[in-house]
Amino acid sequence: MDLITVEDIHAAAERIKGTAVRTPLLPCTWTETDRPLWLKPENLQPIGAFKIRGAANAMARIPAADRARGVVAYSSGNHAQAVAYVARQFGLPAAIVVPENTPVTKIEATRAHGAEVVVVPITDREIVAERLVAERGATLIPPFDHPDVIAGQGTIGLEIAADLPDVELVLVPVSGGGLLSGVATAIKALCPDAAVVGVEPELAADTAASLAAGRRVEWSTHDRARTIADGLRAAPSELTFAHLRERVDAVVTVTEEEIRSTVATLATRARLVAEPSGAVTTAAYLHRAADLPRGRTVAVVSGGNLDRDLLVTLLS
Repeated sequence: MDLITVEDIHAAAERIKGTAVRTPLLPCTWTETDRPLWLKPENLQPIGAFKIRGAANAMARIPAADRARGVVAYSSGNHAQAVAYVARQFGLPAAIVVPENTPVTKIEATRAHGAEVVVVPITDREIVAERLVAERGATLIPPFDHPDVIAGQGTIGLEIAADLPDVELVLVPVSGGGLLSGVATAIKALCPDAAVVGVEPELAADTAASLAAGRRVEWSTHDRARTIADGLRAAPSELTFAHLRERVDAVVTVTEEEIRSTVATLATRARLVAEPSGAVTTAAYLHRAADLPRGRTVAVVSGGNLDRDLLVTLLS
């Protein structure tokens, strides 16, 4: 299976200029001095999450003759918003299929970007998306299982390498694996001495189980849906798992309570609003130190889209 290269990621970076924001690295002065931490705040993207990068790169690659038929995506929320936002920028019609447990905030935001939203049972989103593609002749923009999407997400790694070339550890949330695959590809090419570690919830720890077994281990959709980190409920594909086996050093897990408390920590100490999925990397830094290499660390805060009521609850 062909893996993406750092050259693919450099090309993606050129394509997404003007659509995705080049987010900064934020130093955290409230952490251990011998384990300095920087946050990569992808919650500052126009749609509040990193997904805009992969969506923009994939849509920029659609042939001109196919664009009028539009795009279709399936997503639990952030990819939905990204595709809707980028499609509007490109002047393309977009239909987004979301599971019925998607936070209302993310559904409303997707509609606000002008996309058609189709709400379906949690197990049906891919089936319905494929049907819409067949009916409309549209282009499918998957949330992670595509080289162009992976390369777009990998631009985060390019920016980390440019801003902190002596980074020693990069922590990345993992769900379907597109973000971790792309960032690991960039970091291993540009900062080969740095470790790249994925982070996922204990209640959706299929990636950790898969890497330990040397093959993809299936967890049921309903089991993965137990975690509060709604953006981390997908499972790696054959394509992303191939990248993870080749380029990721380890995957660690965090508990629901650690995720919840870290959302509050990021809000009060770092002044960042992070959704639970975006908080898992900082949770690992704070609560899984014994399982991680020491040294200059970057934690990717993948997004900040969460319901206001949930944020109030987590801060109380």
